[in-house]
Amino acid sequence: MVEDRHVIEALGKVRVVIENGEITEVGPSLGVKYCPMFHAMHGIEELDEEFIRKNINFRIKDFGMCTPQRIIEMDDAITVGVSEILKTNMELGNIDCVVGACDGSGTVIMTNPRVVQGVGARVSGLISTTPIPEVIEKLEQKGSTVLNPETAELNQLEGLKLALNKGYKNIAITILASPMIEEIRNYPIDDDVNIYIFVAHTTKTAQDDVKMIFDNADIVTGCSSKYIAEYTDKYKPYYYGTKVPIFCASEDGHELLDNRLKKIDKPLSTNNYPRNKDDIPHELI
Repeated sequence: MVEDRHVIEALGKVRVVIENGEITEVGPSLGVKYCPMFHAMHGIEELDEEFIRKNINFRIKDFGMCTPQRIIEMDDAITVGVSEILKTNMELGNIDCVVGACDGSGTVIMTNPRVVQGVGARVSGLISTTPIPEVIEKLEQKGSTVLNPETAELNQLEGLKLALNKGYKNIAITILASPMIEEIRNYPIDDDVNIYIFVAHTTKTAQDDVKMIFDNADIVTGCSSKYIAEYTDKYKPYYYGTKVPIFCASEDGHELLDNRLKKIDKPLSTNNYPRNKDDIPHELI
């Protein structure tokens, strides 16, 4: 029997291991001590181990993260995040499916906007996971397709291939910062297929990788990345948000982001620089 073990990176890219619904490991901080979003929402001044444990335990109890009780459908969690942009554009008919990642199932193809929101909201970088039959069953009941139910494999390129084989034409992919982004962008597709790449969890992205990411992605989250901050200050892409900005790496990304902003009656994305850096995560790494 496969062990129940899930590894995520959260709250400044701290490595957290969850086994059988319990936190069994919290890794060392990489240097990000302050997040303006958590300060605004919870009044937290420092992302220390005590708060990280408290926050992850809340996620486990609130929506069953990394457990059989996992809730897979949700309403909007915040005003504008990756899952909210995806949900809105799926509702508008711009996206047919999302190739995402869910704890307990691995890479999954989703066609239900509320599932896209439920899977993506409030979950940080998923590094590895093992199958949870109850989660996989819930996803399948809502029309989702799990890439590998036996292993809960995380492989977004293989997820893209499966989505193409199923005939989807407008495919969004959520992925962590990695060389696979370029592989996905270069994968051969028919002229009537559109691939939209959303890159999240970019804290500690290497300097040499940032240009590759912006050359191939459509949406990139800023997180606590020093080099994404430097790159965007230089090239001035459109963005939304001050605390943890969402950057448009392409015209398609710009349109997808603004579709969400129009839906909730917020000002559209801007390319006004320099950005206000009085209220950003620190330290950037």
